[in-house]
Amino acid sequence: MGHKSNPIGLRLQINRTWDSRWYAEGRDYAQLLNEDIVIRKHIMKSLPQAAISKVVIERPAKLCRVSIYAARPGVIIGKKGADIEKLRSKLAEMTGSEVKLNIVEIRKPEIDAKLVAQGIADQLIRRIAFRRAMKRAMQSAMRLGAEGIKIQCGGRLGGAEIARVERYHEGRVPLHTLRANVDYAEAEALTAYGIIGIKVWVFKGEILANDPTAQDRLMLEAQTSGVRPAR
Repeated sequence: MGHKSNPIGLRLQINRTWDSRWYAEGRDYAQLLNEDIVIRKHIMKSLPQAAISKVVIERPAKLCRVSIYAARPGVIIGKKGADIEKLRSKLAEMTGSEVKLNIVEIRKPEIDAKLVAQGIADQLIRRIAFRRAMKRAMQSAMRLGAEGIKIQCGGRLGGAEIARVERYHEGRVPLHTLRANVDYAEAEALTAYGIIGIKVWVFKGEILANDPTAQDRLMLEAQTSGVRPAR
């Protein structure tokens, strides 16, 4: 039981599903997988200010449907939808197929593991004390409805000569309970004295039904008003 496993990979097909949803065989598989990696890298690199949590890629028939979950959808859309159109044509160029973009607004970025980790990383780059950044993130998450949160930072914390790992947690994070809706993410802070790795676990309650799409469905239900139509 002491072996570490990724909380997301462990729960696949139990209460969450994959971020890439398509089927391919042989050479097609390698090509589509590479396309997915390129699409995600491009979106993350070109829109750092949009606070993007995840990019879900679906490929029904000859269509590529990309859903971007972001805390600031306005940054992606731009004035009168100009930026989103530019992004759509760029992705269509990369994939060589028709691309449909769907922007989903994240209503509570404070309890999204990826955004919490990225927020702490940004603060560490700006030389804010790591303890303060971690504790502030935990308080915000607990205040906004998380049942538990655990944060771990590893590296040359505070510019120390010897790298170490510091952990803080509040509430409960049951990693061995498969029905637990545990959101997990990692981020890296490129500081002047080296890279600091950040890991965040957020426990958002239990999902009693065996439903692989449960996490996506719960997210959409919580933010119905934030869903924008596909373009």
